[in-house]
Amino acid sequence: MSEQRLAGKVAIVTGSSRGIGLAIAQRFADEGAAVTINYVSKEPEAAAAARAIEAAGVGALTVQADVSRSGDVQRLVRATMERFGRIDILVNNAGVMVTKGVLETTEDDWDRTIDINLKGAYLCSKEVAPIMLAQQSGTIINISSNSGLYHPSAMRFTEYVTSKAGMNGLTKAMALALGPHIRVNAICPGWIRTDMMEDIDPEVHERILAETALGRWGTPADVAASAAFLASTDADFITGELLIVAGGRGMH
Repeated sequence: MSEQRLAGKVAIVTGSSRGIGLAIAQRFADEGAAVTINYVSKEPEAAAAARAIEAAGVGALTVQADVSRSGDVQRLVRATMERFGRIDILVNNAGVMVTKGVLETTEDDWDRTIDINLKGAYLCSKEVAPIMLAQQSGTIINISSNSGLYHPSAMRFTEYVTSKAGMNGLTKAMALALGPHIRVNAICPGWIRTDMMEDIDPEVHERILAETALGRWGTPADVAASAAFLASTDADFITGELLIVAGGRGMH
């Protein structure tokens, strides 16, 4: 990077041992930020991510924590403060998707999806907010989904759609509540090629491409670039917004 827009900053990226979260953590490190890698069960992947970030010349920390549990979230934030002394960026990326129809999902499916995707973002944001307010600066980025924007062909999995629509509302409510010192925005990706999508039906794959103006799937790097922009001073007058990163699929 010729310009490190996040030099001297500290970021927590939840669910960052793989996929979109890992790409965001790596991009932030490339931009000069120290990063806390959060994971639930994939300790080897998290450790490898931390080693790669440290090789880029910035600090890295791994913390095991389930974002749906307030005690775990408190431990995640406390460990980051003990190591780095500040928190400038929070990316609420941790999430799950249950791929069942509405009549096949269970109460446990619903609770798990809402707890991780929506409650987790709320708990993490609430925990870092006092720190950022004391600093009089900070930014929160929620990784939502195009599914939460009511694009019909993306609304297949009820609890997932509901969690992401809720995250979009949470983004706007927190932007109002935490301004002027904290900016809160969301990224709404379309279909991104991650390991979650490896087993997708070929017919669905072709339909997605047909609906996408740019004619390709997104990559984790596409989302990471958008997150780096929102985290930087280039986005200093942007808050309460939903940035769609979907190649034109479901454009509004």
